[in-house]
Amino acid sequence: MSWLDRLKEGLSKTRKALNQAVGPLGVELVDVLQPQRIHTLEDLEYALIGADVGRVATEEILEDIRRSEHKNLKDALIEALTLQLEPDARRAEFRKMGFTPDAKRGSVMPKGRVVMMIGVNGVGKTTTIAKLGRYYQQKGLSVMFAAGDTFRAAAGTQLEVWGDRLSIEVIQGVPGGDPAAVAFDAATARKSRNTDLLLIDTAGRLHNKHNLMEELKKVKRVVDKADPGEPAEVWLVLDAVTGQNGLLQAKKFHETIGLTGVIVTKLDGTSKGGIVVPIVRELGLPLKFIGVGEGYDDLQPFDAKEFVEALFLE
Repeated sequence: MSWLDRLKEGLSKTRKALNQAVGPLGVELVDVLQPQRIHTLEDLEYALIGADVGRVATEEILEDIRRSEHKNLKDALIEALTLQLEPDARRAEFRKMGFTPDAKRGSVMPKGRVVMMIGVNGVGKTTTIAKLGRYYQQKGLSVMFAAGDTFRAAAGTQLEVWGDRLSIEVIQGVPGGDPAAVAFDAATARKSRNTDLLLIDTAGRLHNKHNLMEELKKVKRVVDKADPGEPAEVWLVLDAVTGQNGLLQAKKFHETIGLTGVIVTKLDGTSKGGIVVPIVRELGLPLKFIGVGEGYDDLQPFDAKEFVEALFLE
């Protein structure tokens, strides 16, 4: 099965909710915009808000549809929604130029050599690290893992199992030990062995937010001490099922540690896949990868146009 087919299948709950609420999207746009048919756009508005797209983005989407030069509602909606998944500057540029981005999925190569992975417990962070490790291996990079979640005993064991399967070295610490010490040892080891990429797992406990955030800041500082300029990337793993609550978590992490990207997992488990729109708009951060299943290949680089087409194209 191709990635596009897996993406369509993974987004089936969101697609079904949108299509049921909106009705036939292939109708002529000129008919939709007639005064007696305005309820069609109202239905679309409710459907987009229900999918967690957000009110501000929804209003802009409807306005773009009203001004669209496309002949049918589906094409106008795909273009308008795709624009919402671009950063502010690019979205403004595309509107000014009068066309929609048609970017293809890239390799999503990190800016540096160390990626710090953060997120609350239960979002699939450790599994996502393993999938990223395999992805970058297939791109020809040598990869190393750091088991920095020392307070959850299963996390280190889980990462070790993935490391064995993928033939990726895992730097471990002692259970309950200092996560920053593990990160420092791993960054030092990566540098000395000239490994292309280090992925650092971190704790995700929320029972004490202040301590968690201070710990993450410490990890970031010691990595920079071991390898100046790193981690060049800090990626948040976010569970799509948590919806707006997940977005609130993301804002807190971003304020505290400074994120450079977001990975959204479990899009196959929700009918609110539109949450990716406010993530981009409100955080001003790029989506790096999205996940729609448990398999290795069910985590792939995010492409806005492809994502939107998977929502509306059969």
